[in-house]
Amino acid sequence: VSEGVISFDRIIKMLNVEHGELVVEAKGIYSVEKFLIARRLMYWQVYLHKTVIGAEQMLIKILYRAKALSGQGQELFATRALRHFLVNKITIHNFLEDPAHLAWFTKLDDTDIMSALKEWMYAEDKILKTLCRKLMDRNLLRTELRNTPFSESEIAKVRSRVKAYFELQDDEVDYFVYTQVIQNSAYDTQHNNIKIVNKQGDIQDITEASDLSNLEALAKRVEKFAISYPKEVGYPLHEG
Repeated sequence: VSEGVISFDRIIKMLNVEHGELVVEAKGIYSVEKFLIARRLMYWQVYLHKTVIGAEQMLIKILYRAKALSGQGQELFATRALRHFLVNKITIHNFLEDPAHLAWFTKLDDTDIMSALKEWMYAEDKILKTLCRKLMDRNLLRTELRNTPFSESEIAKVRSRVKAYFELQDDEVDYFVYTQVIQNSAYDTQHNNIKIVNKQGDIQDITEASDLSNLEALAKRVEKFAISYPKEVGYPLHEG
């Protein structure tokens, strides 16, 4: 999208090292300002768009379900790289200790996942089959975003509608209904701050060097709350 177009080549040309620190020369400050504003727009319009959130969560739940079924001894189609993670119990600890896990992980790509999704559309398991078909048909979950948390009664209402519509058990509803908190700040002043150096060699944080009054606002963490559920149940949060 046009909001994401930035002068990255100019920013790279303006990079320098001053007193052992990576800095941007002052004449490149406007390009950096545009980069930060574009980053904020891109996160909320593209990367964290509610459609993206819904699709991402569907894929996560599909992989959770496939892992659970594999753990129960069911044979599922998978490439060698994907099968390694389906059949083996891998934790953060043994992943770091055994280099074989990393080797298989680097062999994973979109092809492994997409080929599995196409095959799992015909799986015997209703949950895995339904989620895969929805994702492949782009019949994505509806995701609602707002600035306040969803109440327990609101979530229970959605879960009840989904449970009845898809004829699910209580522990199966989690594959179709989920909430999450989304946080983002366009500029991290604590850990990844951008430093500007002027002609005299003085170094300032960009929020101090910039004459853009709302630049500091980009450093504030924005928090939103999301709930995702199948479109078939309508708008349960807005109906009586």
